[in-house]
Amino acid sequence: MAYKHFDVFIIGSGIAGQTCAKKLAKEGLNVAIADDREFGGTCANRGCDPKKVIYGLTHILQRSNDLLGKGITTMPEYSWKDLMAYKCNFTDAVPAVTEEKLEDLNITLYHQSPEFIDQSTISVEGKTVTADKFVIATGLHPRNLGFDGCKLMKVSDDFLELETLPETMIFVGAGYIGMEFAHMAARCGVKVTVIDFAKRPLGNFDEDIVEELVKASKKLGIKFIFEADVRQVKHLRKNYEIEYLKDGKLQTAKAELIFNVAGRVPATEKLKLQKGNIEFNNNGIEVNSYLQNPTNKNVYACGDVSDHAVPLTPFSGREGSTVATNILAELNSKTTSKKKITFPPTPSVCFTIPNVASVGILEADAKNESLEYIVKSGDGKDWYNARRVNTSVYAYKIIIHKETDKILGAHLIGPQASEVINLFSMAIFKEMTAAELKQMVFAYPTWGTDVAAMV
Repeated sequence: MAYKHFDVFIIGSGIAGQTCAKKLAKEGLNVAIADDREFGGTCANRGCDPKKVIYGLTHILQRSNDLLGKGITTMPEYSWKDLMAYKCNFTDAVPAVTEEKLEDLNITLYHQSPEFIDQSTISVEGKTVTADKFVIATGLHPRNLGFDGCKLMKVSDDFLELETLPETMIFVGAGYIGMEFAHMAARCGVKVTVIDFAKRPLGNFDEDIVEELVKASKKLGIKFIFEADVRQVKHLRKNYEIEYLKDGKLQTAKAELIFNVAGRVPATEKLKLQKGNIEFNNNGIEVNSYLQNPTNKNVYACGDVSDHAVPLTPFSGREGSTVATNILAELNSKTTSKKKITFPPTPSVCFTIPNVASVGILEADAKNESLEYIVKSGDGKDWYNARRVNTSVYAYKIIIHKETDKILGAHLIGPQASEVINLFSMAIFKEMTAAELKQMVFAYPTWGTDVAAMV
């Protein structure tokens, strides 16, 4: 049987895989890339980008509600159907455009998930393929919860494709996806319940800031059920019923739709990694600081599927580029050298309304590391910016090193927290002190002008 051979075979066509493929192809390598879903990855097709389009409408609804009677006389009408059509302007062309750009670089495309046969051989689309190097960039997919009836639940992909909104929804999971979708649905009139096994939502964010979000969410009408162990889901005549254990008692809740948004896990089960001698764990493909697998040196992993990755889109492109650099160094060591992956302070945002944003260390981290620090925190709802948009939720917590005055962490909640956090990210990256940040002059009146008051 004739084998097809490539210099590099990449599995996954999201930001990480695309970045790596393009960089290698431009250097003259013979590259192939495979994906068993639409080319372009999660973020562009069924994640960050379409989600933010829907957020745009709900943001207008919230702003209108805040200014009702203060210039706004009636709430705007909206059409979910028209919103979904508008969203498609950003997603429908992604797969074809992605494929076209890759093909223009003479990259070979496969539309199936490969399986490893051995350390240097895979099977894909019924063909046997070998490569000098493999790059795994398959990302994450929804966690299989494993209880009875879990397959009756919808996932985030389904929410972004809803033709109409039901009257009731339940989200199992209070992370980024669950909280963002809960806020979107509730602002469009859906009665929403969020169920989670933890004590609170958004465990990666500051506890005090999240407490403010929970209060705002309840005011919006979202019902929370925390410390609940979901046992099963049943399909009734019209609704779905979810059974959960809380406080030692079995309880139930009903809704027209129930969504599994209880986290995402590495998408690796189709690859048969053991046959490729590729070490992996529950967090993904094991890699060293060069993003190289320790047991199969010809395999690299980048993006969300690697075991050390933070699942944020900006990291994926950086990792894809680093992997390409290291492969080029191995295949042509005379022109380049290997490079370890490094990450600057990177902000994280939950696009609820109000936004919750974070960068740097949490106060809990500072305590655990026995750092000498001070906390500047407060409520800014009486500041001009909050008053002019009539918001009742605007707060901050800034972690500052006591001796050096350097900013270590920033945690925000407010209408424009997703933008203001970038200023703190830059400040931490440049190792600015609170005194230096106070000396900065920002355009007035913008949300950025509040930064000096926060530190």
